[in-house]
Amino acid sequence: MMRRPLALLLSLTLAFPVNAYDLPDLGDVAASELSPATERRIGEQIISQIRWRDAAYLDDPEIEDYINRIGHKLAAVSSNPGLDFDFFVVNDPTLNAFALPGGFIGVHTGLLLAAQTESEFASVLGHEIAHVTQRHIAQIVGKQSQSAMLMLASLLVAVLAARSNSDVSQAAIAAGQAGAIQSQLGYTRAFEREADRAGLETLENAGFDVRGMPGFFERLQRATRMYENNAPAYLRTHPLTTERIADMENRAASMRYRQVVDSPDFGYARAKLRANAGQPADAVKDMENQVAQAPGDAAAGYGLARALSRAGRLDEAAKRLDAVRAKTPPSPWLVTLEAEIRLARKDGAGAIRTLEGAVRDFPSNRSLVYSLADARILGGQPGAAVEGVRRTLDNRQGDSRLWALLSRGYAALGKRTAQHRAQAEVYLLRGSLPAAIEQLEIARKAGDGDFYELSAVDARLRELKQRLLEERKDREG
Repeated sequence: MMRRPLALLLSLTLAFPVNAYDLPDLGDVAASELSPATERRIGEQIISQIRWRDAAYLDDPEIEDYINRIGHKLAAVSSNPGLDFDFFVVNDPTLNAFALPGGFIGVHTGLLLAAQTESEFASVLGHEIAHVTQRHIAQIVGKQSQSAMLMLASLLVAVLAARSNSDVSQAAIAAGQAGAIQSQLGYTRAFEREADRAGLETLENAGFDVRGMPGFFERLQRATRMYENNAPAYLRTHPLTTERIADMENRAASMRYRQVVDSPDFGYARAKLRANAGQPADAVKDMENQVAQAPGDAAAGYGLARALSRAGRLDEAAKRLDAVRAKTPPSPWLVTLEAEIRLARKDGAGAIRTLEGAVRDFPSNRSLVYSLADARILGGQPGAAVEGVRRTLDNRQGDSRLWALLSRGYAALGKRTAQHRAQAEVYLLRGSLPAAIEQLEIARKAGDGDFYELSAVDARLRELKQRLLEERKDREG
């Protein structure tokens, strides 16, 4: 799998606008050549490729929700809080994080596992957010014209295709192209210092321990001595120097001391990643060692219960989970695992009851909404699933997971017109306009839609066909 060229390429595509206190003046961002709207549009095109064509994308709503909560907490107090940010996770053991044009920020699972505290992890997100708010990619690419950015987006698609293609020569070509572009789009030390300083301010404003940033980066620097020429991906794309660390340490020392306790979610997220890694039997052994080292740690106990469930040892998993829940405050992570165990035991009704209560207790938790809809479909209540998803979609039209669940719910009800109409929205959000049009054509011919539903299908079909026509004209022009 071509992970290293992709990581290099993605880490070079960093972007977006702010004025932070005591930051060096790096000149114009050349907004006339590369507008924020252009950045966002290109970022959306790239992220659609990652989410729907890259096998390394981690489609885990719980982990993604956690990363977004931390990221948005930081972004809200950054020097440009009005920017849109989306955070996602890549299932890769290497230590890396990267920003795409338009505020899309990716985190490798290896980075989350390597962080020893939540403040350390937040410091990396703060650094990446600063790259975006300072519009570093606009300054790098804007001088070369938008064609450079478009080439970068096209190249990313090529690398993604190469990763899943058995043609090694094609993969090598893509990797070579990525290397050729690296020298033109690499971060400068000035950009890194600027991101350090803005990131520290953001970290402090969000209530994290600012010492987490120099501490984590210093540990990364020490680790490079073990890697020799194969340094962690994050350091290959983010030049780290002794001067940078010293500057971070000096600035952190001048800020107010704050002792910050990690949130329970930090431990649960890391435990879930460990429990889901490798072979089930190995994951059980790993989590058993974690519990032995910290017998009272709720996250370790949760991780062991999840690993046992994954290994098919459902009775042991349920017993371990009950022990954790008896000694720790309620958490969506624990409820979701309980529901998964109940579903595995063919207790759909029990899973639904568990999740319905959790949705009432934690109404802002997105992953619980997905889990409840899934449990209702699997537990023989597709009508309730459809009703619940449709209510949620009123405020989240751009949520592809909800549209996919709606399509599954309609399929379970035997409503083919509605099923394919919903699936069209899934493909549209995935960036595949022709596939969306095809689904609407299928919906028209399904034969079970009423007049009003077919009218809506026809209207959407005309709209998407016109959009496809305009896109083709733009490409040809």
